[in-house]
Amino acid sequence: MSIDPALREQVSNWLLQDPDPKTKAELTNLFQAAQTDQVALAELQDAFSGSLEFGTAGLRGALGAGPNRMNRVSVLQAASGLAQYLVQQGFAGRKVVIGFDARYNSDVFASDTALVMSGAGLQPIVFSHVVPTPVLAFAIRNQDACAGVMVTASHNPPQDNGYKVYLGDGRQIVSPADKEIASFIKSVSDVRLINQGEVGNIVQDDVVQTYVDLTSQLIISGPTNELQRKAVTSVYTAMHGVGWNTLKSVFQKSGFTEPIAAIEQRDPDPAFPTVAFPNPEEKGALDISIALAEAQNADVLIANDPDADRLAIAVPDSTGSWITLRGDQIGALLGWWMIERANLAGNDMSGTFANSIVSSMLLEPIAKSAGLKYESTLTGFKWVSRVENLVFGYEEALGYCVDPQNVSDKDGISAAAMFMEMLAHLQGVNRTVWQVLEELAKAFGLHATDQVSIRVTSSAQVVKTMLGIRTNPPKQIGNLQVIGIDDLATGHGNLPATDAVIIHLAGENQVEKARVIIRPSGTEPKIKCYLEVVVRGDDLEIARQTADNELRLIAADAKPLLSGGN
Repeated sequence: MSIDPALREQVSNWLLQDPDPKTKAELTNLFQAAQTDQVALAELQDAFSGSLEFGTAGLRGALGAGPNRMNRVSVLQAASGLAQYLVQQGFAGRKVVIGFDARYNSDVFASDTALVMSGAGLQPIVFSHVVPTPVLAFAIRNQDACAGVMVTASHNPPQDNGYKVYLGDGRQIVSPADKEIASFIKSVSDVRLINQGEVGNIVQDDVVQTYVDLTSQLIISGPTNELQRKAVTSVYTAMHGVGWNTLKSVFQKSGFTEPIAAIEQRDPDPAFPTVAFPNPEEKGALDISIALAEAQNADVLIANDPDADRLAIAVPDSTGSWITLRGDQIGALLGWWMIERANLAGNDMSGTFANSIVSSMLLEPIAKSAGLKYESTLTGFKWVSRVENLVFGYEEALGYCVDPQNVSDKDGISAAAMFMEMLAHLQGVNRTVWQVLEELAKAFGLHATDQVSIRVTSSAQVVKTMLGIRTNPPKQIGNLQVIGIDDLATGHGNLPATDAVIIHLAGENQVEKARVIIRPSGTEPKIKCYLEVVVRGDDLEIARQTADNELRLIAADAKPLLSGGN
């Protein structure tokens, strides 16, 4: 079995550059095995089949040697490209804040980034310990930095890591900045030639304390008193991530009773030993903490993902069964509460509510009923956070921004505190979240959502599927007729172009309207399909049955579309 000469040369060049003895040894062993082992050869070829794509999500991929993996070489290249971009933009001498989570090599990647920033004439300041992503996003503006880097792979599997980039406004990068940075990254031919300086300064602990103070002040200045807040009991899981210490401090300062932590998942552990996939949306991920919440007779289960920028919630229903709320339900409740808390305080509220196109349509009538503006954005908080005069924004994938003045990104900690405040108020007036959701359904229609997806093995499969939908669109999905299709590839309204299709369905009987949105995932090898049905009716039980039935039919017809059929 022979190895292609070009691949041999790539491996040789990589081994010369790699400063990490571990990945050098792994690559050396893999190269030797690939001489006689087909599986090893395939792995080697994949590791050098291309480079990790730097985009608006930065970098994200499996750890390992080679340009198609996350490692010290790829991080040095990314850091150099970012540093060149910042210097070109006139930011020489300015601060760059660097944070990291508890994943394998996150601290090393953060240190390498600091050395490159310093060598380029920038001023790196690095957290001395793991921090949640929203704390890094907060620190950028707090420290008057020109950029920030968070080393995290969020809720990806244990073998992954990532590199998230923010500019000085505390928001994740978007085009054209991502393309310009990517161009600089591609110009780095040999990381040994990158000028490296000192590791820089440490972010002072008072930055984290300021985040805690400002977040808790949001609650303390709200319409509940400490007696009400103390009355809410909660269970918390950090999903083996970095959220616990910061969330505990915020809750303590806000006057909430300290959450009962799921000990098995409380402390950082890059192996994520108790979950198959460290994402609170995944089936089974909350089993341990729900069992604890049941045993403790808690009022609410709060879950963050490993970097604590997302929030999941479970609450008991009227029968005592624990139900995990959908992201859209949490978004609707938080949106309602933002308005309600202003009304209770006698404050005039102004500004804009926003959510991503794949999130529920319910937020729009909630906002407009209070005289607020509403805006729909492309998927991703890099877009939601850029809405002018944003006062609340969310996306269905458990991302919520309740304090945009301090964190221009999704923040699972401040959102958890805001949800707790809402529960404190509701308990004080003998109401539940289920009653609020019913009231919203009666006022604006029952908005039922669901999602189907398929995993893909190649970009060609994605192209074929999306092309098939565009050239041969369905005429009916479920029981409902297709009445219009918005192809976002050419832009739509004020939205930038993106690879997505919105299929609008006509109403029938109780069904007021429905839609299906199909898009490739930006972070996983999936094509996703987002379903929503809006049902009107005074009898919510019948409305719910109608919505559930229609969603099942729509999902059954949508699945073949994702596989290239119709």
